[in-house]
Amino acid sequence: MGAPMARNLLKARFPVTVWNRTRAKADALAKEGAKVAPTPKALAREVDVVVTMVRDSPDVEAVLFGKDGVLEGALPGLLVVDMSTISPEVTRSIAERAAAQGVHTIDAPVSGGEIGAIEARLSIMVGGDAADMERALPILSVLGKTIVHVGPHGAGQVVKLANQIAVVLNNLGVSEALVFAAAHGIDLEKTRQVIAAGAGSSWAMQNYAPKILAGDFRPGFMVDLQQKDLRLVLDAAFRLHLGLPGAALTHELYNGLQRDGGGREGNHALVKAIETLSGVEARQQR
Repeated sequence: MGAPMARNLLKARFPVTVWNRTRAKADALAKEGAKVAPTPKALAREVDVVVTMVRDSPDVEAVLFGKDGVLEGALPGLLVVDMSTISPEVTRSIAERAAAQGVHTIDAPVSGGEIGAIEARLSIMVGGDAADMERALPILSVLGKTIVHVGPHGAGQVVKLANQIAVVLNNLGVSEALVFAAAHGIDLEKTRQVIAAGAGSSWAMQNYAPKILAGDFRPGFMVDLQQKDLRLVLDAAFRLHLGLPGAALTHELYNGLQRDGGGREGNHALVKAIETLSGVEARQQR
């Protein structure tokens, strides 16, 4: 996700300095005009805004507060825009720790997957001070099409996790619908077309179902990452004593895919769990 986002900023003629734990990935962007910093600390000394896009809460904390991290090199007034999907609780803690050093933060997780990042049409949900969002808006506007300030620090992460609940349940609905039709011998592409044109339509039915029918499980968003997000959802639900049976069920189904080596497949591979339970494969016959 981070690489195409940085590439879009370069195309928009922003001066971009990058750092990545895998140096080769940063070097690839250097060929397109980016400057490569040796550490997050060194990067922070050269910019007014730092954008982080990493895997999980501990990764954000390490990049910001670890040895040679951003906060070691930050000047007062630096703005950190975290576009990762992490714990809302950790996000609020990060905001407090950064503010104590005169550093502003917003959480701005995204929805739209790798293709949304490549095509600069991400949906971005922003938590933090409105003034800081306005400061980041020229950057965010290059990366996404829908940018909404949803509340204080951590609110962006809450909305992103709510988005992930909807994503997995839509995936589950598509999976069950296709397997049900396949079990009855119905043409699956015709089934998909008519559902996609009616009340049962969803982004998943329009975009993931064709991949399922073609047997294409290359990831736009991996099962392993979907599971990380669902873990964050269920951890937050546990603290608030919320009942989220759909999210919990889908988490268990994805566990089975990970056990069978499917963690790096696309999250629409959820259909394989339903196929296994049903003994029916939902692929369009050619």
